[in-house]
Amino acid sequence: MTPADLDALKRAAALTAVEYVKDGMVVGLGTGSTAKHMVIALGEKVKAGMRIRGVPTSRETAALAAQFGITLIDSDNRWVIDVAIDGADQVDPAFNLIKGGGGALLKEKIVAASAKQFIVLVDYTKQVPVLGGSFPLPIEVVPFGWGSTAREIETLTTSPVVLRVRNGAPFTTEAGNFIVDVHLAKIEQPRDLELALNQIPGIVETGLFVGRTDLLIVGTPHGTETRHAKRA
Repeated sequence: MTPADLDALKRAAALTAVEYVKDGMVVGLGTGSTAKHMVIALGEKVKAGMRIRGVPTSRETAALAAQFGITLIDSDNRWVIDVAIDGADQVDPAFNLIKGGGGALLKEKIVAASAKQFIVLVDYTKQVPVLGGSFPLPIEVVPFGWGSTAREIETLTTSPVVLRVRNGAPFTTEAGNFIVDVHLAKIEQPRDLELALNQIPGIVETGLFVGRTDLLIVGTPHGTETRHAKRA
């Protein structure tokens, strides 16, 4: 399947997702290639008369939303989000996610946690039997002492930790932090790992999104599939 084919599947998933957005809602706007299709589709609905307000998870998304006429809420507002829609880098059968490939994981998790409903869009290639392996786990860390933080992560996970670099310098998030990518063979207990990582000083947030997905929309060669999370 070509990149263009996969992009078409992402767009199909996005078009399905925006049907869950109703007039007057506050919408969390994700970041990334799949979320971009969602923002554009919402923009078309706004042009047709729908009234929504958006909470963007990155400057990139904010700029795109503004371009398409979506009203944005100030980032320091105490918003209540009706629905947040975002993509994922990996999703397991329990709808746990790895996110953060684009470096926006902190804002993405804040928005997802604030939403009454969290909808995740992926093409079928992002589905995995277990998280890890083909995609590293991004972790946002404060720059001060990041090397020591990375050593603690390596000790906990017994896996290689690599500082993310762009243009020869450490990649810096919108919050001014670094990202380290942890190359884990598999993450069989994502909740336990998330809790353990959050005990390490210097870690701001992890790219593990555990138990947050309410609805998963998958673009496949045979059509779009919508799956609801099973709650205990």
